Amino acid sequence: MGRRSTHTPEELRELILQATQDIIERDGLAGLSARAIARRIDYSPGTLYNVFQNLDDLVLHVEANVLDTLEKRLGLVGHGDSPMEAVQKLASAYLEFTRERPRLWNLLFEHHLPSKVQIPEWYQAKLDGLLQRVEQAIAPLFQRDDAAGLRRSARVLWAGVHGIASLSTSDKLSTITSESAQVLVDELVASYVSGLAVQQRRMVNC
Repeated sequence: MGRRSTHTPEELRELILQATQDIIERDGLAGLSARAIARRIDYSPGTLYNVFQNLDDLVLHVEANVLDTLEKRLGLVGHGDSPMEAVQKLASAYLEFTRERPRLWNLLFEHHLPSKVQIPEWYQAKLDGLLQRVEQAIAPLFQRDDAAGLRRSARVLWAGVHGIASLSTSDKLSTITSESAQVLVDELVASYVSGLAVQQRRMVNC
């Protein structure tokens, strides 16, 4: 039996979020359940649904906290003197973040909403905000009327960085290379950004 409420609604919300995050960091998403959270905070499982719509909604809000933390980390990264340097700094900060809290970071990609449930607009805005940092970094390499190309290239680049980070955090990188994740990320960024620069010069000279 859970105890009677001794917290304000906001305190209870934060208590639930922190307990959920702690369980995921310890046991992964597979170890998460309403009962496990309730036991940890000493409330009844039904209390969770007075604060969040369901378990998916709760996990989305934990993910949002992860994205906010990542956003703050990337916000501390300097702009760099060139698009290359700017992207390298962002990618390195991202890679470092994934190493520090791998299970929490993996939550962003392991958790799937039911097929007919759309990602909330507030959550999508957080994702777009992170990708806009990449767009801003490589924007000098694009013509002003090529917003679609800029958007696409930012996502291609970040998908590549994510792939390397994913292999690294799952201990699968060593099966394909002896190089470190940082070396691969640096080479990926250097090759892709250099290619964008060459492509844009050709377009200007045409």
